[in-house]
Amino acid sequence: MAAASAASESEQTILDADDARFFLTRVGFAPDSAELAQYVGLTREQAVDRVLAAARTEAVTPLPDWVLEPIPTRDTRKAWSDEQRRDEQRQRGQRYEILRTWWVREMLNTPSPLTERMTLFWHNHFTSGQDKVPYPQQMALQNMLLRRDALGNFGELLHDVAKDPAMLQYLDGASNRKGKPNENFAREVMELFTLGEGHYTQRDVSEAARAYTGWSLDPDTQSYVWRANQHDDGVKTVLGETGPFDGDQVLDILLARPETATFITTKLWREFVSDTPDPSRVAPIAAQFRASHYDIKVALRGLFLADAFWDDANRGVLVKSPVDFVVGTLREFDIGYDNTAPFAAEVRTLGENLFYPPNVKGWPGGTTWINSSTLLARKQFLEQLFRATEAAGPRRTSNPASAKLAASGAMPGMQVTPPMQSAMAHVAQGGKGGVRFDVDTWLAHYNTAPTAKPGLSAELQLQHAVLPLTPVDAIDTGSTASAYLQALLMDPAYQLK
Repeated sequence: MAAASAASESEQTILDADDARFFLTRVGFAPDSAELAQYVGLTREQAVDRVLAAARTEAVTPLPDWVLEPIPTRDTRKAWSDEQRRDEQRQRGQRYEILRTWWVREMLNTPSPLTERMTLFWHNHFTSGQDKVPYPQQMALQNMLLRRDALGNFGELLHDVAKDPAMLQYLDGASNRKGKPNENFAREVMELFTLGEGHYTQRDVSEAARAYTGWSLDPDTQSYVWRANQHDDGVKTVLGETGPFDGDQVLDILLARPETATFITTKLWREFVSDTPDPSRVAPIAAQFRASHYDIKVALRGLFLADAFWDDANRGVLVKSPVDFVVGTLREFDIGYDNTAPFAAEVRTLGENLFYPPNVKGWPGGTTWINSSTLLARKQFLEQLFRATEAAGPRRTSNPASAKLAASGAMPGMQVTPPMQSAMAHVAQGGKGGVRFDVDTWLAHYNTAPTAKPGLSAELQLQHAVLPLTPVDAIDTGSTASAYLQALLMDPAYQLK
């Protein structure tokens, strides 16, 4: 009873600006001043419920029109000349770049950053990628699926992803047939998607693979089809249960195991709380998750209201992913832009190439995001933003022409390597299409100006606004506010959240 009372009391703690900024950065991307103001003064419980209530199932940014184009049939592909085949391969590559650009735009514009964080989380959990999924239409449709179920029901998501065409290609499920079972999906669904290592045997994998036979793809449309004549309907034994199981029944067996709830909750803990999950604290949240029949919001609410989430010892302990770093910086500083292709390319340069995870285990994250090369690239990105201090433009492009460009796929500036240089060139020439940082307006929130020398109070406010911890490096006294802000962004603590 006392423990429940203590939990209730902590949930009623009022958020100050530091708490609200920490919370919104952890569950989404670094907030701008307007977003922050909506959360200051709420209780922890109110803040968590507001974020969860704002979750979306669809993107606000229009998808490119070609996403709904049918995939070329076998006869069409056979009729291509070598030159047509090369042109088509080139177009697929360009469309993947457009798709990355589209997703970064959605991350910047979404009214629910948590939705995009969870869509990205599931993209890294149920990995599929460009290396084995040739048509970007299929990855776009998988992205829509992940967003639709991002904060829905994990069991439904698991069943849907298992039959998703991109997944069937990525893990060779489409080639799994009676008499010649392919074990790739059967193994990864246990090791990476549900139970985790050590909770199944090779026999379980082999038997489960037989159950998934018959799940296939139409050779012309590349859409899911059920082929009964390729399904092994014999008796199988999986995790101690025996029967003539099909694939969906085996997935239900996995969902019934308590290890699945623990595995997913632990992974969410690493995503949102710390790299060192405490099994004793994970267990009650996992139990609630399982009891809810895998309502993802139940697991997230348990994590976000846990004392460990808010503990000072767990602040500034997670390394910002490239998406966190780029998207969070752009949102926090109200950066104006006309095209998000350079930002998508910057995310790739920093090691997180969207729709192209490194392998079936996805991006390992954590401290692996930072090395001498990526740290230098992160600092160069920030330096380039400081050069973009022309008069402020619209923070997030929403005019009809830009929306039409995004939908058509004819995004400007597709020459995106090196990422920011082309965008910054527009700024240097005084033209449109570049990146704009109105540092005057941003600093005015803290009662200072770029060339002014901030007092101690303004310096502390800037520290709290930008860093999760006290600066690691000393900053020269007498710096202007602009130089002080730039020094904070160059501090190692800026890489943390």
